[in-house]
Amino acid sequence: MAQDIRVTEPRLKAVVKAIFAAAGSDERECGLAADHLVEANLRGHDSHGVGMIPAYVTNLGLGELNLNTKPEIVFDNGSMLVCDGQLGLGQTVAHDALDLAIARAKESGSCILALRNAHHIGRIGHWAEQCAAQGLISIHMVNVISDPVVAPYGGRAARLVTNPFSAGIPRKGQPPIIVDFATSKLAMGKVRVAYNKGVHLPDGVLLDREGEPTTDPAVLFEGEKGGAILPFGDHKGWGLALACELIAGAFTGGGTMSGLRKRPAIVNNMVSIVMSPERVGTADRFNAEMEDFLTWARKPQPGHEPTVLFAGEPELAYRAQRQEHGIPVDPATWEQILLAGEEVGCIRAELLRIAGLS
Repeated sequence: MAQDIRVTEPRLKAVVKAIFAAAGSDERECGLAADHLVEANLRGHDSHGVGMIPAYVTNLGLGELNLNTKPEIVFDNGSMLVCDGQLGLGQTVAHDALDLAIARAKESGSCILALRNAHHIGRIGHWAEQCAAQGLISIHMVNVISDPVVAPYGGRAARLVTNPFSAGIPRKGQPPIIVDFATSKLAMGKVRVAYNKGVHLPDGVLLDREGEPTTDPAVLFEGEKGGAILPFGDHKGWGLALACELIAGAFTGGGTMSGLRKRPAIVNNMVSIVMSPERVGTADRFNAEMEDFLTWARKPQPGHEPTVLFAGEPELAYRAQRQEHGIPVDPATWEQILLAGEEVGCIRAELLRIAGLS
């Protein structure tokens, strides 16, 4: 297996900005895309990082992704917003839609946001972090309209996508609690990373085209495809995936995975509930109760070292390590990124120079 390359955070962001600028994004959108994608890599979620650029460039060329697009408000009663992403770059339209919801939550205590028809909105924990940075609690449920890659519990064929769930809880003077996971045993992007690296996955994650167990990620990428990822936690993951599909997909009007993929776009629909402890007057009690519980949860048995981690802490450890040593990108993914850059008019040698690899 070929060795990963390593690129520093500033240089990788510069590469992303160069590619999106060449594709036609304005300066603000280039920054939002770079911050989001590279932050995913920094936090160890390479599945949702710069490796998504080739898919974005492909969909841009097919007219299935619109750059420099703002979410359109289609319903607004003060405490609830429905926004249409108009197939805009997810890193832009989700950011802007949540900014609207954040302002409403700060004003009235809460806001429900339904965002539909956004192009792939990336790592959902990023949006929980956006809310937490403003002192707000948030819950996010997402469905995905793309090639079906996840089998229902009890099924043997793919019927939905990885339907992520996230929640963010701010803490005073401490990093927020960020719960963020796909409802499948692995996110689709993590299977893609394994495929690009030429490694197999653990037992109990994948089914092949005949619905039999396999460890080979190629079943999702080669030939007739047709393999499937299993839901996490058996019926529990399937139940949460189902809730995400119906709430984020059907309720928003953005659509559900009711058949095979009809268009190349990776469409996300998201329902976000944003709440302000400060505005509703529970902040002091909320913070005290939270810290009491977290202290109790982390307290080890006598004679043992503390081993309990809170959601979001593993990502912060990855972030510190990768800021110091650089962000690893496997050679196959890096080559795909360079080809995508060339497709929108970037010069390979210039991208390599920007990355510090020339």
